[in-house]
Amino acid sequence: MNNLSLNTFPSISLLVTHYNRSKSLENLLNSFKDLNCSFGEIIVSDDGSEEKHIIKLKELSQKFTFNLVTTVKNKGLGNNINKGQDAVSKKYTLYIQEDFVPSPLFPSKLKDALSFIENDAELDIVRFYAYYAYPYLRPFNEDFSEMYIDKFASRYDKIYYYSDHPHLRRSSFFNKFGRYPEGLKGDITEYKMCISFIQNKGKGLFYNDFANLIRQENPEDEPSTMQRSNWKQNPNFVIRIMRDVYRQIKYNYDILMMKSLKS
Repeated sequence: MNNLSLNTFPSISLLVTHYNRSKSLENLLNSFKDLNCSFGEIIVSDDGSEEKHIIKLKELSQKFTFNLVTTVKNKGLGNNINKGQDAVSKKYTLYIQEDFVPSPLFPSKLKDALSFIENDAELDIVRFYAYYAYPYLRPFNEDFSEMYIDKFASRYDKIYYYSDHPHLRRSSFFNKFGRYPEGLKGDITEYKMCISFIQNKGKGLFYNDFANLIRQENPEDEPSTMQRSNWKQNPNFVIRIMRDVYRQIKYNYDILMMKSLKS
């Protein structure tokens, strides 16, 4: 059985963004409870969910003692993260969406991540999950690698140095990288933060076994709410090549343009 004291994180705020998936949120919070994993505070930021979910959220807030931050209408990912982060009072933030479930190993790796970020003032983020490994990594220890980008980095997915997937970060994140842009689609919101993270010289670690530390669950009754354009998902070889070339040109242009604006 896990030792309760080892899984207590008083300096970390658990920030969960939520939209119309209250069952998934309950599953996530129950999973942390089962792991004897507790935090300095829990913030649930809701993006204008349907009334039935709001009712459930209020019930869950009593059961799990979290601060529920709501809005009267859906305002998108940027606003949802911004208002949730504004409610955080602890030094560090564990950011996660409601449709994830931590593995039994997660508390110990979170403890490691917290130690790294406490002992390295330049470390901004520790990532726990991804769809695939970040392309530019160098060994940090047995479980984590350091992400980097050099001038010869040719892969377009270098842009995903930052990701909205589960990660630990400093609660002062906005001071260095700015707030999330609002009023945009979710993937564009994330993309613009990726650009800011690179331009402001972010530093981060990446968990090597990223597919097994925490898993994403999208049941049929509460599917993912992220919608992407068909061309971004098309597996056709020619379209994939054209897409990759376009991304490489666009991403490099955006990075250079942002750099020129800052200089």
